[in-house]
Amino acid sequence: MKITNLDTVVVDFYRTNLIFVRLSTDSGLTGIAEATLEGQEHAVRGAVAILADAVRGKDPTRISQTIYELNRDAYWRGGPVSMTALSALEMAMWDVSARALGVPVHRMLGGQVRDRVRAYANGWFSGAKKPEEFAEAAVQTVAQGFRGLKWDPFEAADLTLEPRDLRRMLEPVAAVREAVGDDVEIFIEGHGRFDVPTAIRVAREIEQFQPVFFEEPCPPDGIDSLLEIRSKSPVAIAAGERWMGRNTFVPALSRKAVDYIQPDVTHAGGLLELSFISTLAAAHYIPFAPHNPSGPLSTAATLQLGAMLPNFRYLEIMATDVPWRSEISSERLQLTDEGDVLIPEGIGLGIELNFDAIAEHPYTPHPMRIFSDVVADIRPPDARSYFNLERTHVS
Repeated sequence: MKITNLDTVVVDFYRTNLIFVRLSTDSGLTGIAEATLEGQEHAVRGAVAILADAVRGKDPTRISQTIYELNRDAYWRGGPVSMTALSALEMAMWDVSARALGVPVHRMLGGQVRDRVRAYANGWFSGAKKPEEFAEAAVQTVAQGFRGLKWDPFEAADLTLEPRDLRRMLEPVAAVREAVGDDVEIFIEGHGRFDVPTAIRVAREIEQFQPVFFEEPCPPDGIDSLLEIRSKSPVAIAAGERWMGRNTFVPALSRKAVDYIQPDVTHAGGLLELSFISTLAAAHYIPFAPHNPSGPLSTAATLQLGAMLPNFRYLEIMATDVPWRSEISSERLQLTDEGDVLIPEGIGLGIELNFDAIAEHPYTPHPMRIFSDVVADIRPPDARSYFNLERTHVS
């Protein structure tokens, strides 16, 4: 079996465009993966085109060799664009290799240790402005089955916050905690907004709400800053969504800069690299909670890791999405009464794409909005659940 082509397909997804990568072979088997990188769609497509020239004619089952040689031969290494393209190639190679054997990818990576993973919801709060609106949205999301809620309450904050602004921003957090009670887990996102003293002050203020963790409290390029924040934070610190490759994670783990590690399978190197990073984290008894706010193929790949990594702790996932998410793929996720997502059955990554449905939602420019007042509008007004509506109790 040889690779005949590697190409990309783009679909509009309201706040970004999803990029799907398709690996074709001379056997007729096709592997698919996701290479979504917000605001960098054209660059990623170009990087995938370069990889296509490099892998055409290669055996798609020789994954480690191919990825090693592509890294070795690259003069410019790392960076989000190149790593996202490389991660997608790696995942597509796993997908087609597993399809050739008729098994799920996790079978090739060591087999299952569980059949479900604990999930927390992102995107559930879209459109909420007032504390009572956040509380209402939280109650509705818990009714959907989720037992964990994450959001960034800090609006367009940049490095620092006035005390009165922080008090106002935490009013929705208080309202959500009161509305859902103590049995629902809360996760607070920082999006790398704060300088060190402000992040420490925020961490101390949110302790009262008992969050599982405070995510990315400072910009992602400062391990020393993260270490300083963690040393003085009364709540656990999570980071890693904007780190690429094992060499970035090693110092954070060895220096104990984080309590939860959050690599993204779409950016950090793919399935095998995240498995390696998980092993590094396990050596430090750090739980693995990968970043996953993207599309169906990113989720499918992350669930393969959830099936086989012993220290996999949480799955991040969107509670609702654009109405056409259910149309563009065969994704049919099952959320249990206990707030877990079941590992889907199926060969490869366990998912198929509908290219006709994808073509109905072409590329649309979407600027990044992390430092704008509309960042909370993470989903369109007509967003809906894309989960299988048949609820399941799993003992």
